[in-house]
Amino acid sequence: MNTETHRQLANDIWSICNLLRGPYKRNEYRKVILPLTVLRRFDCLLAPTKTQALETFNQYKGKPESIIRSVMQSATGYPFYSLSKLELAPSQKGRNSLLDDPGNLAPNLNSYINGYSPNIRAIFDHFKFGEQINKMAEKNLLFQVIQKFATFDLSFSGLSADQAAMQMGYVFEELIRIGAEQSNEEAGEHFTPREVIKLMVNLLLTPEQDLRRSHVVKTIYDPACGTGGMLSVAEKYIRDLNSEAKPHLYGQDWNDEAWAVCRSDMLIKGEDADNIALGDTFTKDAHARDEQGQKRSFDYMLANPPFGVEWKQQQRYIEHERDTLGYQGRFGAGTPRINDGALLFLQHMIDKMRPASEGGSRIGIVFNGSPLFTGDAGGGESEIRRWIIENDWLEAVVALPDQLFYNTGISTYIWVLTNHKEAHRKGKVQLIDARNHWVPMEKSLGNKRRRIGDPSDKPKDPDYIGDITGLHGQFQKGACRWVLFDKDGKVVTVTSTAPTGDTPEGQQWKQLVVSKVFDNDDFGYHKITVERPLRLNFHATPERLARLEDETAFKNLATSAKKDEAARLIDIAAGEQRQQQIRDLLAEFAKRHPEQINDRKMFLDRLKPVDRELNVRLSAPELKAVVSALSERDETAAICRNREGVTEPDAELRDNENVPLKESIQAYFEREVLPHVPDAWIDHSKTKIGYEIPLNRHFYRYEPPRELAVIESEIKALEADIVRLLGEVTA
Repeated sequence: MNTETHRQLANDIWSICNLLRGPYKRNEYRKVILPLTVLRRFDCLLAPTKTQALETFNQYKGKPESIIRSVMQSATGYPFYSLSKLELAPSQKGRNSLLDDPGNLAPNLNSYINGYSPNIRAIFDHFKFGEQINKMAEKNLLFQVIQKFATFDLSFSGLSADQAAMQMGYVFEELIRIGAEQSNEEAGEHFTPREVIKLMVNLLLTPEQDLRRSHVVKTIYDPACGTGGMLSVAEKYIRDLNSEAKPHLYGQDWNDEAWAVCRSDMLIKGEDADNIALGDTFTKDAHARDEQGQKRSFDYMLANPPFGVEWKQQQRYIEHERDTLGYQGRFGAGTPRINDGALLFLQHMIDKMRPASEGGSRIGIVFNGSPLFTGDAGGGESEIRRWIIENDWLEAVVALPDQLFYNTGISTYIWVLTNHKEAHRKGKVQLIDARNHWVPMEKSLGNKRRRIGDPSDKPKDPDYIGDITGLHGQFQKGACRWVLFDKDGKVVTVTSTAPTGDTPEGQQWKQLVVSKVFDNDDFGYHKITVERPLRLNFHATPERLARLEDETAFKNLATSAKKDEAARLIDIAAGEQRQQQIRDLLAEFAKRHPEQINDRKMFLDRLKPVDRELNVRLSAPELKAVVSALSERDETAAICRNREGVTEPDAELRDNENVPLKESIQAYFEREVLPHVPDAWIDHSKTKIGYEIPLNRHFYRYEPPRELAVIESEIKALEADIVRLLGEVTA
């Protein structure tokens, strides 16, 4: 069965949605189509052994569940079974079809589903399919829908079991894709565009040398598996490369419907569906240990965690693990800000890397731009990046075109990580700018207006997935591509060979660097704190004296927290009297010293005798309020020093500089700072190390502004249009 045949069968099945129009919205069709497809597939698989299976059950009825499960699975040849005498198949002699009793179809269908083994019932429970049965029955749709589904033979007779499972898997994945696209407002929650997945899988698996080995066993894991698209594409890549390979798929998701779809897909393809877990990956890691109780690890891991989703619900659990287990747990490197938990997924995956001595692991994960640079030096995100890069796990970052995803148009990036880098990649990180590698969608699907060219899916497409994969494999610093832009700056095509011949009118070729290679240290920096001395002048002018009234310590003198009204009034009166004493003190000081004083020590030395003479005896908070009110910053004033004679820094002049790790802090300071502020110094106690991946900056392309004459002509043309339109309105 070729790709077009898969799609035709999927489209035929999806055409049943024509019966659902009205009672169901487009984004609700999948709630009927996917569960019934699964049910019909299981019905077809179990039909040949139906009689034998029921006889087997009658022999072992009353035995423990574990025994019944074992003998029933032996009888059917599948990891599931049915105890119901009914079938979804069309009515025929000698068979008990659900369609034989239209008046009781709804209860019989529920009974039929409840007759399946517990692993199948759990899927339909999480599909919440009982609600759809009741809804279709209420709208008089149920019989027509079941009758139509019964016409599809999903046994794929004539093919081997493995071939049939593969064909059915393709059909089901196509149905998942159609359903996700038709509910595009929420598709991004658990559906990644297939071309993005294919690119990720290519980047992840192309460098692997042992995938062709006979009967090679590989484990693949997705901690946010959604409907299982990444697992399926990775499995297909391996099986296409080596039909004898044994990929084992693992996943977890906490969305009930997505989990049910993924688990169904695994069962349909003959995979171990028990490896797909339901639940929150952070608070209940279903794959923490293997069957022997050992810490579980995987060969390959892929994920597209939700963008910008907060982890407040899991905060207590995650922070407890971070604080108690440190690097022995998953989050020892730190935690990101509460409103974006994407980097938590990556840490979770890194924790499951197979030791390099055992072959290591490779990870591919989709992020938005935030994990590249969000977070200051010493902060959670920066510390996580530092941990990853200093351990030499980051292999590459690929910038994807925007408008690729269904529920967002933002820029996205694929990170590739491994703990067994090839020799020539050690200590290096490759950045690839693939933002121009896109073709327009024939029809927009939500925010998805572009796709990465893939001729295996659309024969006329340029092979952009192959080109990006090739760039990654070539590992060339400064690799270029030629991009043809139209007059509006939109991409027409991208090619790896220099263009020849005439360029179409209004279009322009530009040669762009799309691959760069950096040392790990290139992404690190020292964040230094540059201090400058505090310099204040003092002057007891009426304006500055008036500022004293706004100083918190001064205002608080005439307040009271006492609840007793009489006591409170006494406190306020005493405070107001104290305020007046201070005003009188400063008034006297102003008479004796009307001049501006450019030295804080001199000001305090002159204030002290007046204070003692009037017996005011300013407290520390009161003196601080007086100093604040009567002072102003002045670059010509003397430097303020503490009692030990150490220069005090001015917090308002404090600045930070990021110094690349490869550069001497002192040399940078002398070159970039001292020529402008000669009195500055570095507070080394505040120096921190930070890491960021400024991909946009590394691939920045300067676009000169258009000629003024061109802009002027466009403005005049717009003005003429406005005048014309106004003329039409007033005519």
